[in-house]
Formats: sequence, C-alpha cells, structure tokens
Amino acid sequence: MRFSHSFSVDSGEIDELGHVNNVAYLKWVQDIAVAHWNDAATREQLERFIWVVVRHEIDYKKPAFAGEDITAETWVGEWTAVTCERFTEIKRGDDLLVKGRTVWCMIDKATMRPVRIDSKMRERFV
Repeated sequence: MRFSHSFSVDSGEIDELGHVNNVAYLKWVQDIAVAHWNDAATREQLERFIWVVVRHEIDYKKPAFAGEDITAETWVGEWTAVTCERFTEIKRGDDLLVKGRTVWCMIDKATMRPVRIDSKMRERFV
C-alpha cells in the first residue's frame, strides 16, 4: 500500500544555496514514514511499538524551492524478522526530486528492544 502526502516548501527549509536543504529532505522522508505508520497501524500497535531508523540512503535528483508544492510518497518493500525496508519518492509534479530507501526496526516501547514483526502487522502495509 502506497501512502502519500502533499505540502508546500516552507522558506525555513531553504539553505544558503537558495534551495531546500538536504536535511529537510531527510526530515520529510521520516515524516511521511511516521504518517504512514500512524494511518495504517491499530491503536494497540501505536501504543505498543515504535520504529527507529537503522539506515537511510537518499539520492538527490533535483532541487526544490520555497513555496513549491511537493508530494512525498512511501511504501514498504522487504521485511525481515525485526525490520522493514521503506521506499520514498519526493516529487514536484512529475519531476522526481529525491528517492530514498530506509531500513526501520520495530521496537517494543516497554522493553526498548527489537520485536518480531508478525504477519498481522505486515498485512496492514500491503
């Protein structure tokens, strides 16, 4: 299941080169993943689990500028026992600005330890 969110670039996200700072793209990658989790997970899952980043890979293709309308889209790829691979594309219309791959690990909030991802959890993101 793909999940998307559209927004406008804030002037505070612009660096001294006049375009969106690379750190802002990273924040958007994380924000869309969290929004997808909050949308797809059950109340019980939200209360019990949290995801932490194990690895980010980001390819910067084109710049974005203040005031532009942007869409971030994310979806889940491969799963392991305790991680999932998540892909993200950030676009301005049809122009691909950024593509990313993030590996997330599911953590039990009570123990702060990785927890096995069962099929019930995976089904919520297919």
